[in-house]
Amino acid sequence: MLRVQTAADRAAWSRYAFEFLMFGIKQGWACLFGGAMLALILATHFFWPGDAPVSRYDFLVVAAIAIQAAMLALKLESWEEARVIFLFHIAGTVMELFKTAHGSWVYPEDSLLRIGAVPLFTGFMYAAVGSYIARVQRIFSIGVSHYPPLWTTWVLAAAIYVNFFAHHWLPDVRLGLFAATVLLFGRGWFYFTADRTRRAMPLLLGYGLVALFIWFAENLGTFARAWTYPDQSGGWEPVSLHKLGAWFLLMIISVVLVSLVHRPVPEVSRPDRRE
Repeated sequence: MLRVQTAADRAAWSRYAFEFLMFGIKQGWACLFGGAMLALILATHFFWPGDAPVSRYDFLVVAAIAIQAAMLALKLESWEEARVIFLFHIAGTVMELFKTAHGSWVYPEDSLLRIGAVPLFTGFMYAAVGSYIARVQRIFSIGVSHYPPLWTTWVLAAAIYVNFFAHHWLPDVRLGLFAATVLLFGRGWFYFTADRTRRAMPLLLGYGLVALFIWFAENLGTFARAWTYPDQSGGWEPVSLHKLGAWFLLMIISVVLVSLVHRPVPEVSRPDRRE
């Protein structure tokens, strides 16, 4: 890799290309848990035998536990991170129970390892988001500036979570939640290192990009019939862009939960703008 890096330094375009390559590799490494789960969802959709003695959903539960155990054994995640990721699992499962009861989406296949209409592998999909956020902070040595006071982020995350449930009976206040998010995080910046140069990105842009990639993953997940929305009952259709807003708000909850273990690290020096 050092040899490739040295060769890339001979021209500006190749240096940028190498940095972009390193950014992609590190991002892929950060979302190891989520990537493995998505790969299994797609693989079992295409290759799971119809007469298998174990249901596809139950296999995904066991596989998710095995992946989590391997990441802990190989020290790819710490036990402190695993405890926070477990909170993602609980929060996600509670949301799944509520949303499936109200017909927001369904899991069309049978399984034994489930609570009501919710297969247990679903909690791991939320946990994958937490795993990514915890790992990406370490892998990219992320620092922040103008991060809001922690107590304000906790209040915002609680309000977002409550609204996911309450909007079924009360007015949906997500526009107000978007406004509050911009108010709190609008001045904030990420600082990260993909190769050698310190780079910067607005917090809101970073959260938005992650939400966009989760939306892409959701399209693959529904294509693989891991779950389906009502408008996909007659055949697969792309997930509505409206879901991007929900994933963006979920990102805020995710960041706040991870901050219980990884407190935001202030960026102590200006990023190196060397080209």
